[in-house]
Amino acid sequence: MSKTLWWIVSFFIFVWLSPPRVFAIDDFNQAFPIVEPDPGHTKLRLSTEGLEAIRRITNPIAAVAVIGPYRSGKSFLLNQLLSLSCYEGFGVGHMRDTKTKGIWVWGTPVEMDIDGVKTSVFYLDTEGFESIGKSNVYDDRIFALATVLSSVLIYNLPETIREADISRLSFAVELAEEFYGRVKGQDVAFEPAKLLWLIQRDFLQGKSVKEMVDEALQHVPNSEGDKNIAQVNQIRDSLAIMGDNSTAFSLPQPHLQRTKLCDLKDGELDQNYVKRREELKEVVKSVIRPKIVQGKSLNGNEFVSFLEKILDALNKGEIPSTGSLVEVFNKKILEKCLKLYEDNMSKVSLPISEDSLLSIHGASRSEALKSFDEQHFGRHHAKKSVEQLDEDIEKMFKNFMMANQYQSSKLCEALYTTCEDKMDQLQVLRLPSMAKFNAGFLHCNQSFEKECVGPSKSIYEQRMVKMMGKSRSLFIKEYNHRLFNWLVAFSLVMVIVGRFVIKFILIEIGAWVMFIFLETYTRMFWSAESLYYNPMWHAIVATWETLVYSPVLDLDRWAVQLGLVAVILLVYWRCHGRMKHKHGSNSLLPLYTDGSKVRDRSE
Repeated sequence: MSKTLWWIVSFFIFVWLSPPRVFAIDDFNQAFPIVEPDPGHTKLRLSTEGLEAIRRITNPIAAVAVIGPYRSGKSFLLNQLLSLSCYEGFGVGHMRDTKTKGIWVWGTPVEMDIDGVKTSVFYLDTEGFESIGKSNVYDDRIFALATVLSSVLIYNLPETIREADISRLSFAVELAEEFYGRVKGQDVAFEPAKLLWLIQRDFLQGKSVKEMVDEALQHVPNSEGDKNIAQVNQIRDSLAIMGDNSTAFSLPQPHLQRTKLCDLKDGELDQNYVKRREELKEVVKSVIRPKIVQGKSLNGNEFVSFLEKILDALNKGEIPSTGSLVEVFNKKILEKCLKLYEDNMSKVSLPISEDSLLSIHGASRSEALKSFDEQHFGRHHAKKSVEQLDEDIEKMFKNFMMANQYQSSKLCEALYTTCEDKMDQLQVLRLPSMAKFNAGFLHCNQSFEKECVGPSKSIYEQRMVKMMGKSRSLFIKEYNHRLFNWLVAFSLVMVIVGRFVIKFILIEIGAWVMFIFLETYTRMFWSAESLYYNPMWHAIVATWETLVYSPVLDLDRWAVQLGLVAVILLVYWRCHGRMKHKHGSNSLLPLYTDGSKVRDRSE
């Protein structure tokens, strides 16, 4: 009993230490899923069964993938290429309920000798696009994954090539190229598969399928620069990566009753179809090459590892649906970069000089373009998107220039108005002073020069020069005349003060001398203007300027206050002087004497 228990324990230990295997597949001669959709049909996930079929291969691997619209005969075509019936090979949609979901692989590869290298060729069946209940994002991932994994990509199309077919293939190539570069960790061009355009139709109206494909991929004339036509041509440019790797092939319908195809033998099919099918097999064999990644071919384990990395990159990446336009996937990234530029420019406090605004614009533009370059998908369409981003940035920059112009004009206008008011105030000084006018003139000019910035500065500088020059000329013209009138009035006031208020004879005499000089000089020479060139007048002006204005005292500002103080002092002095006179105090000044005392002396 103990011996039996020992064997049981040993068996369980062996099983526990053995490498885990989820499935033990006995028959690989069947189709297995390698990539399946998640429940929401938005992302893809790996399927262990199909990976097991691929991992066991030690030879270099090549893959032939068929893509195309939903219910276009992809599974039937693959069975024909593998020489299998519908009951043996891939499930055909109109016959079985188990239609293709995701990507399936035929478990037994076809062994071929390619350039002296034994190669295992797998055939991949993909879920058709445009079926009900799926998002376009899901179709894009299936399409891109098949594009990047395959060595030969057969684009199966019924009847003809539509613009949507070209657009979808262009998008898949761009997308595959982007994520191929991400997996490799460097910015490298996508390693393209051989593209085989397969068009199934009976009548080509005198054109070969190659001519039909070439015509469909030709640039549309656009002499008037129509944006829609430019976009159509741009889609064609993105397929340039396929270059000489593409070829075209026509295949007639195998039979009129398509629902019975799986039950028909080759003898019952259209013999023209059978002939072309065999030719198609040879064409596919002639273009097959091992899958090369980073310069070397892949065996089973390496191929699965590459698939895992590509699928992870696809599922993590934000991929908008194509719709009818290839470039829509870059739209959100473009908007984000444009917002980045706008945010950087909005931080600037306007107005500023044009050179500074241009410098900030250049730095913000470079940052936005760099951000776009780091995030965008694809290469060929990205070039057009960069041009669009640059165009939108320039439009936004023009708005910032207009805002800067407005703010500059607003600021400079306010400064100009302030200076204009200041000049008007200096024209009507109570006590005219050239020194004060010059000081105000200089201060106004300096503040304008310092604070007025932006594109409007040059215009307002011209206006300032004209306004300031006019104000200065007007002030100089009126200055001498107003000063003359002030001095005449001042001399008369001092005569009255010296005679009746202070009763100080020297003040009265001095005032009379000034008055007589001013009046007689102007009478003798017929005008006051002639006085302004007299050296004595210049001395009077210099004395006046010294008294009226200095950095310490502005007599014009304090004239009223100083006048009140002078009156108070004068009243005090007169009262104090009379009290002293009554007590017999003798004044040192030659004051006017009282008349009663003169009569006492005569007596």
